[in-house]
Amino acid sequence: MKKSSIFLFLAAFTLTACQENGETADAYGNFEAQEVIVSAEGNGQLLQFDVEEGQELQPGQFIGLIDTTQLHLKRQQLLASIQAITGKTQEVQPQIDVLLEQKQNLAREEKRLKALVADNAATPKQLDDIQGQIEVVDKQIAAARSQNKDLNKSILAEIAPLQAQINLVSDQIRRCYISNPIEGTVLLKLAEPHEMVAMGKPLYTIAGIDELELRAYISGEQLPHIQIGQQVEVQIDRDKETNRSLTGAISWISDKAEFTPKTIQTKEERVNLVYAFKVKVKNDGSLKIGMPGEVVLPGKEEETAAK
Repeated sequence: MKKSSIFLFLAAFTLTACQENGETADAYGNFEAQEVIVSAEGNGQLLQFDVEEGQELQPGQFIGLIDTTQLHLKRQQLLASIQAITGKTQEVQPQIDVLLEQKQNLAREEKRLKALVADNAATPKQLDDIQGQIEVVDKQIAAARSQNKDLNKSILAEIAPLQAQINLVSDQIRRCYISNPIEGTVLLKLAEPHEMVAMGKPLYTIAGIDELELRAYISGEQLPHIQIGQQVEVQIDRDKETNRSLTGAISWISDKAEFTPKTIQTKEERVNLVYAFKVKVKNDGSLKIGMPGEVVLPGKEEETAAK
């Protein structure tokens, strides 16, 4: 009888302690992080991939390379095409040099005739004829330059589409060099070196852990007492008997009710509707993804003390 009495006393004491501990928190949940899925932006063999689960990565850090051989060959082909087109352009300068030399000869003749006309040794008509020839040569020079410009312009116009293709191929090559987008910890590695990857294939997931979110649930009766940006107390386990307090801010409140998650409440309470909300908490290194946490709303301590 004495043993039975002691056992019942201990059971009652444990139940009472659990109830009192449960009253210290208004909501329960688990910490989670905003995960980013980094995917391949090119097609080909994954030649290099320096990523391991749990690894800390920095923004812009080079972590892998997709084979770019075919893209480099394509770019070389386009560059060769541009060079071939450039070789089709015509040089009009030799023709212009001949016309300029002819103009110089006519200019010397014009100068001589001017002197003769002044001495009445030549007629003005002879001078006019020479000047007319000079004007014709000037027009021939201008026409040659204009025709050459138009011809080369039509030839060089073929280069623009090829240059656009080169820019496209260069961008595809750049995307084959895999860089980490954000600072964080690698959560899951989804590819291995030497595998064939395609554009859009997930390579790994990463999450920033300098600030985690506690996703918790609150009843409809408590819902009016929380709001976005509100400062709340977040408690995590320090040891088996005590908790550690952190400060967080409510960052999101669901606008739809849902049934209490099975992993959080008892079977009897799963029929109740609750609202999910998130609390952002700065991570000092003690918080881990998936770790359980509790939320204590402001004024809870005063209400508990009053009771």
